[in-house]
Amino acid sequence: MIGIRKNGLDREALVLGLGRSGAAAARLLAGQGWRATVVDRGAGTVTVPEGVRFLANAVELPPGDFALGVVSPGIDCQSAWVQEASARCREVISELELGWRHCRCPVLAVTGSNGKSTVVKLLADLLTAGGLRSEPSGNYGTPLCESAARSTALDWIVAEVSSFQLELVHAFRPRIGIMLNLQPDHLGRHGSMAHYGALKARLFRAMRQDDTALVYEADFASIREAAGACSPSWIKFGMGADCAARFNAASHEVRYLPDSGDEVRVSLRDTGFDNPVTGPAAAAAVAAATISGLDARTIRSGLAAFVPLAHRMQPVATVAGVRYVNDSKATNLTALQAALEMTTAPVRLIAGGQLKEKDLDFVKDVLKKRVSSVYLIGEAAQLFADAWGDCVSCRMCGNLKAAVKIAGEDAKAGEMVLLSPGCASFDQFRSYADRGDQFTSFVSQIAN
Repeated sequence: MIGIRKNGLDREALVLGLGRSGAAAARLLAGQGWRATVVDRGAGTVTVPEGVRFLANAVELPPGDFALGVVSPGIDCQSAWVQEASARCREVISELELGWRHCRCPVLAVTGSNGKSTVVKLLADLLTAGGLRSEPSGNYGTPLCESAARSTALDWIVAEVSSFQLELVHAFRPRIGIMLNLQPDHLGRHGSMAHYGALKARLFRAMRQDDTALVYEADFASIREAAGACSPSWIKFGMGADCAARFNAASHEVRYLPDSGDEVRVSLRDTGFDNPVTGPAAAAAVAAATISGLDARTIRSGLAAFVPLAHRMQPVATVAGVRYVNDSKATNLTALQAALEMTTAPVRLIAGGQLKEKDLDFVKDVLKKRVSSVYLIGEAAQLFADAWGDCVSCRMCGNLKAAVKIAGEDAKAGEMVLLSPGCASFDQFRSYADRGDQFTSFVSQIAN
């Protein structure tokens, strides 16, 4: 573990942002004998840890120099605060980096544009089923600084890692790292796909020879190049014949061939991963679980028992033969495309919200194949109608309640009403979870 000196000035730390990550960082530092000051432009979203100085509604940073600056993931590293902190702190790092430096167990880290939380939950469930003490953490919900405080009692921490968290890592080194996919996302903050991909590659940058890097086949070459001179064991996963961890759609199974040892084969039949969208992610999980010491039987049992997370292709109800499914977590068009590719029934699609990208055409092929009609809501409604109107029927609904009502009236038995917005939620909702909860409520009203 990399330590931080703590004498004189070295006991002063500045934490930017009092969300869950900032509070966890401040609490960890205070527990290590640091004098931590937290600043937030608002009132903060959580309780201030005991023994920590908090400056609410701040317009500027407190005076003086600091040994350490810790940045919460919600704060852009290009912001004026972070730039000033870089000049006045001996070192500026992310909350993820601070948490890792205090972890007493190995970290299995998962990044990518889509599907991270599902794979983190799956791996944590698998490790627990295999008798190992594990905890899901990171962007998944529990900050790594919080999990680190419990790490002496754990065999693994399984951390979801976002590009925001990777902006300010230096020594962060997971024992196993997984890069699920690279699709346009958060470009408003990162500027370009090249920069976004370079940030994701930082997951592997400090890895050594006894570590393992698993990367999706389409991104393998670019991510390995962007990761630089690190030297882990590189494993390609996907559906291609050259993948060491491969999902075979014809046989409905994952085959993982380690560099040494016998091939591991795990069936995905009767699981939520038996499809070309989530099957490759399951292949990465099978490989990671095997490397962690689990056998094929335990992995298969865990896959069969897996319960999906809320707001991710979550069945809500079946009313008069029509299935209602909540995929509110689909906040970009790649996730919307994946949701449609996972379905077999004709879809009545509810889409729209706060658009995060410019290319609206690449989803048109799957819209033609799977969607009977699109019910449009939010800021992007007219943009979607203009882009998609030549390939699928588009109905302007304005808000979610109207869209659920109209789609339900149009749908026939055997069809699916799917909320997969392809957009952020903040034009009409507090969060994607709020959007999904309201969808569930509106469906319940129909069912009753």
